[in-house]
Amino acid sequence: MDENLQSERIRLLDCPIDNMSMSETIQQIGSLIENGKKIHHVVVNAAKLVKMQKDERLREAIVEYDIINSDGQSIVWASQFLGTPLKERVAGIDLMENLVKLAHKRKYRVFLLGATAEVVKRVAETYSTEFDDQLIAGYRDGYFSAAEEVEVADQIAMSRPDMLFVAISSPKKELFLDKFKDVFDIPFVMGVGGSFDIVSGLTKRAPKWMQKNGLEWFYRVLQEPRRMWKRYLTTNALFVFLVIKERFRK
Repeated sequence: MDENLQSERIRLLDCPIDNMSMSETIQQIGSLIENGKKIHHVVVNAAKLVKMQKDERLREAIVEYDIINSDGQSIVWASQFLGTPLKERVAGIDLMENLVKLAHKRKYRVFLLGATAEVVKRVAETYSTEFDDQLIAGYRDGYFSAAEEVEVADQIAMSRPDMLFVAISSPKKELFLDKFKDVFDIPFVMGVGGSFDIVSGLTKRAPKWMQKNGLEWFYRVLQEPRRMWKRYLTTNALFVFLVIKERFRK
């Protein structure tokens, strides 16, 4: 964590999480970039915290990030249950959208990495239309092999963006960013999960009332039942078990 960050951190299932609101997170990131600091940002949800219990490489990569936000209402509820309440959920998609607006305002340039070639192209076109052509420093899809990682990292570095948004699944995303963070030399780097799919219109986001009540996962299951139901059923049940176990341990 950058020593210049000003944030109280809690620990949830042995993962540090910054106790900042959305507005505080945006302000913190904007201030650090202006002061020439380099920030690596990540959001954690129930699924990621569960994966971290067995994947040591993933856990080591995440705990080294400068800012770690809670992207999941279940995380906020768990923090309250364990007596270390987080201020609010800082959803990755909302944070990314706010930071793209900040980039446009300050004339920063962004690089988009991840999703399919069609989706990431559509995201780049959407932002170029909504803001301007100068916003996008470059983009490419997230389907590359381990042998191509150096080439991808070099492509990003040569485009010289101010912000890098990465929509690749865990743990590949975290491990890739951790491995090449010194190559990028970018002021701000953030993993954004499935945000590109939403921005491109490929998938719809849950209604506000479902987001507030922690049912966004259920909305995803309704959209992709065959792929999602087993994953969420297993992960959510294990997360609840781990949180209750932590409560008794304390």
